[in-house]
Amino acid sequence: MSEIPQTVIERTFDAPIELVWQMWTEGEHFGSWYGPMGASIPTADMDVQVGGKRLICMAMETPNGPMEMWFTGTFTEVEPTSRLVYTDALCDADGTPLTPESMGMPAGTPMETQVVVELSAADGGTKMVMTHVGVPEDSPGAGGWKMAIDKLEAKLAG
Repeated sequence: MSEIPQTVIERTFDAPIELVWQMWTEGEHFGSWYGPMGASIPTADMDVQVGGKRLICMAMETPNGPMEMWFTGTFTEVEPTSRLVYTDALCDADGTPLTPESMGMPAGTPMETQVVVELSAADGGTKMVMTHVGVPEDSPGAGGWKMAIDKLEAKLAG
């Protein structure tokens, strides 16, 4: 049995834990930093409670013209200012899950992955450990996360 791939990003922000929590849990804030460089988030609907749903649209320009990717999921753990866990899956604009293959991803890409965000106070700021279970460290998804977290850090510093 092979180990499930995952991407782990640790970062310490010079910002209060409450603000970092808001960046992850309030749609308008989440949409301001999520996604790789050049992407925008026209939709970030998030019902942050256990069993609550999320629907995110990421829009970007590609060499073939504009493209949208939709993501859906369910919040499975919500411990305010310390731990947030949600599922993540590709979907259409109505939130209906799509197979990764139908979106041009490699065969064997999981239908659903899990994102775990852990926050703790650190040196007057906030330590974040984000783990995306099911996304390999060397994948485009991992690269997108690294860019997104860089954008989050810049937003918190600004």
